Amino acid sequence: MGKKEKDIVSFSCATFDEKLPEVLAVTPSVNGIPLPQLISEFEGARHYEPAGGYAGIVPKWFDYGPLEKYFLGEYSECNYFKQLSAAYILGCECGEVGCWPLQCRIQAEGNEVVWDQFRQPHRDVRDYSEFGPFIFDGTQHRNALSKLVAEVSSSA
Repeated sequence: MGKKEKDIVSFSCATFDEKLPEVLAVTPSVNGIPLPQLISEFEGARHYEPAGGYAGIVPKWFDYGPLEKYFLGEYSECNYFKQLSAAYILGCECGEVGCWPLQCRIQAEGNEVVWDQFRQPHRDVRDYSEFGPFIFDGTQHRNALSKLVAEVSSSA
């Protein structure tokens, strides 16, 4: 069996709400498919009834810290995400990340960045073990993060 090709990550940054053009949502895509679509298809195939819809995270409304560290799983010892052992990779379509988040572990390992251990914290009985892991080339992942940070900075 051959080695799996590395996944490709990208991040889109768009206005969360037309009434609030200065508020941006950050949505990851994996292999060109937005993560909200990927997880919705995964959940639908398992007949998981949605209680909410997924959307990008809104950095202006929650302190994720520097995005270039957040999306690499680099947190200080006393950081909330370090204690949680997970990151909010998606939030709720309402904009409140805690309302309906998708969590995962993010680890930078050598020249790879791995997203795995996905979970919906409001539905602990759901099994996400077959979603991911997504394994990215570290350089490609960091380049995508650099573009995201530049885009967020230029919009601030």
